[in-house]
Amino acid sequence: MNGGGKLNLSRFPRTPLLEGPTPIQYLARLSKALGGVRIFVKRDDLNGLGGGGNKLRKLEFLLGEASALDADTIITIGARQSNHARLTAAAAARTGLACELVLSRMVKRYDDDYLHNGNIILDGLLGARVHDLAPDADTLVFAQERAATLQGQGHKVYFCPMAGSSPIGCLGYANAAAEILEQAAALGIEFDAIVAPNGSGGTQAGLVAGFSALGAASPSVVTYTVLKEAEQTRVATASLADQTAKLLDPALNIDSSAITVEAGELGEGYGIPTEGMIRAVRLVASTEGLLLDPVYGGKAFSGLLHGIESGKYKAGQAILFIMTGGMPGIFAYRSIF
Repeated sequence: MNGGGKLNLSRFPRTPLLEGPTPIQYLARLSKALGGVRIFVKRDDLNGLGGGGNKLRKLEFLLGEASALDADTIITIGARQSNHARLTAAAAARTGLACELVLSRMVKRYDDDYLHNGNIILDGLLGARVHDLAPDADTLVFAQERAATLQGQGHKVYFCPMAGSSPIGCLGYANAAAEILEQAAALGIEFDAIVAPNGSGGTQAGLVAGFSALGAASPSVVTYTVLKEAEQTRVATASLADQTAKLLDPALNIDSSAITVEAGELGEGYGIPTEGMIRAVRLVASTEGLLLDPVYGGKAFSGLLHGIESGKYKAGQAILFIMTGGMPGIFAYRSIF
């Protein structure tokens, strides 16, 4: 897993939100329990701001762009329990921006825990104004109309896409690719695969673009879709990866064959629990004391477990799982656990 250089991201405005590279840890007890497949985790849940999570990587570049445009307000969209919304609110509080969150009830859950616990509590504590939309509302149209209203009042508004997954936002995970290469070299590890959840595609797109820009003989990046059908997700992720790569080097092209998105873990839909997710969250918690979230990490780790059980991953292989954070979401799923 050798790189051909370092990424030059200095030409992109950036607002520091991270506390340095997140560690890679070996899960010895879990690896033994799973028959000797060596499981490592990239602890992107450990970023301290706002309860932590991988969306801060994207927000460094998104808020950098907002600052360069002299914005005083940031608006973003998401589901009621959006981790991205929580961290956008936290980043806005840290940098002095007003923050408005346009949240929809896109998950068909109406219990008190889901509607009033977890991330939604933190959104308010972090000072964001929350717009709670009906299930059939168009969040993007509402956000655009709200931005126009604020601009009419003299504000400079920056719109942040859902999950921060624009090419600019994906630079955060291109940078993570460089981190992984450096850490793997320091640890003397050759990862056979990198596994992560895929909602809006930003994590995988950034990693693939970053490895490509670095000229790296990288491991395969495998994701499990948690939001939409796998092929739709793969096509969208490939486009996003190509756009991100061209920000890094206009001569780069990402072929869609470089994007692997697995089905099988989505279940009945985004945010709807599955038996596999519950098993994965319980297993990682009880063997390693680590908390996967129920919407993203839990489903992706369930996919990894199925891959091990089916023989896709074998004893001795080294697998890096991206722990994307989202732990507050567990409290919105109290009845499930």
